[in-house]
Amino acid sequence: MHDIRLIRENPAAFDAGLARRAVEPLSAPILALDEQRRAVATRMQEGQSRRNDASKAIGKAMGQGDTATAEALKAEVAQLKETLPALEAEEKELTARLQDELARLPNLPVDEVPDGEDETQNVEVGRWGTPREFTFTPKEHADIGPALGLDFEIGALLSGARFTFLKGQMARLHRALAQFMLDTQTGAHGYMECNVPLLVKDDAVFGTGQLPKFEEDLFGTDLSLDYREYLGFKQDALDEAKKDGRFHLEADVLDDQVWNALPSPPTRRWLIPTAEVSLTNAVREQIVDAEALPLRMTALTPCFRSEAGSAGKDTRGFIRQHQFEKVELVAVCKPEESEAEHERMVRAAEAILEALELPYRKVLLCAGDMGFTARKTFDLEVWLPGQQAYREISSISNCGDFQARRMNARYKPEGSKKTEFLHTLNGSGLAVGRTLVAVLENYQQEDGSVAVPDVLRPWMGGIERLAPQG
Repeated sequence: MHDIRLIRENPAAFDAGLARRAVEPLSAPILALDEQRRAVATRMQEGQSRRNDASKAIGKAMGQGDTATAEALKAEVAQLKETLPALEAEEKELTARLQDELARLPNLPVDEVPDGEDETQNVEVGRWGTPREFTFTPKEHADIGPALGLDFEIGALLSGARFTFLKGQMARLHRALAQFMLDTQTGAHGYMECNVPLLVKDDAVFGTGQLPKFEEDLFGTDLSLDYREYLGFKQDALDEAKKDGRFHLEADVLDDQVWNALPSPPTRRWLIPTAEVSLTNAVREQIVDAEALPLRMTALTPCFRSEAGSAGKDTRGFIRQHQFEKVELVAVCKPEESEAEHERMVRAAEAILEALELPYRKVLLCAGDMGFTARKTFDLEVWLPGQQAYREISSISNCGDFQARRMNARYKPEGSKKTEFLHTLNGSGLAVGRTLVAVLENYQQEDGSVAVPDVLRPWMGGIERLAPQG
């Protein structure tokens, strides 16, 4: 979420930042709406103040026996009581419109982010490792995996496209990777392990930026009701309460207090697209103790994505799934700490790839390729010999105060009476399925087996090789 005060102070800079994200200039209509809202708010506040002053003056006039003045003041107060609700409603509607406009705009890139429209204009900033030289033509994981327990057919039979069923040693390798990542991020890099909800409310996915703009990317449990259904639900609850003898009401009498005390209808929940949603929202609507910062959290969770807009992309194999597991890293910190925290998080993700001896490259994303909430992002791309290409395996973003504003997550700097918004960061440490793909392709053997990386063997019960099953 953007700070309207900064837009007022420097609309040209705001429009320039939007232009880098391929968004048309919007400061003028936003500021016009803001000015309209502020004018209505001023009229409303003046009316409220005048109503209060006039109400006090009525008593004074009555005490002085000035009936005419008292009656005139009563008429004025009555008129204000009629007009103020309309102003309050208008101010509320304009505020909601302004917030909705701001909520749909992406974060602005920092200066060091390169200009560009898409991934072809990202900038490589480093590489690690040398791709293995094979004595045979390496295969893609989708060709190696089925004989080892990567079953695409059962996954599709159960759930449709982009679902996979893992069996036997393949399932164990997947679990070993996840446990290795989680243990490394908690033990070596100081992230606190969390076990988080997989179903969250609207406010949570709004806070991290998935709503309102990216609803189609989510899987939801749509239990929201329209008004008639809501009334029906409440009426059914009331009828049940009457049967149980809890309420004794005339058929045409319904007290608001009784009605509001009835159970609420079920509400919508969203399956998390990443544990970033649950972890980052752990500080929503809070003033975090400055001494507790930075907060570093991690969680291993299933992630659920509709992959809207990805038709035709990575339809073969285990790269792009509707359900996958990921070890997520989240940091919450003071503004002056966020750049160093970003570099620290990148190193934590890189350490997993290096321990697995998987060659990778580090890429600084251009403005047009960054995610909605990011102001700066590094991608790590692992080498896949079967594809003869580097593919994304981790994206690590500094979001500045963009998410914190949406969540109202703050802290109080030492010596200050005012609170400030926190900075939030997130990244994959790593995506488990894509790491499994990288291990299969980089450790494949000519006989169709796959060697288990040395670092994983303690989590594999000493198994050193995945062999094709007859």
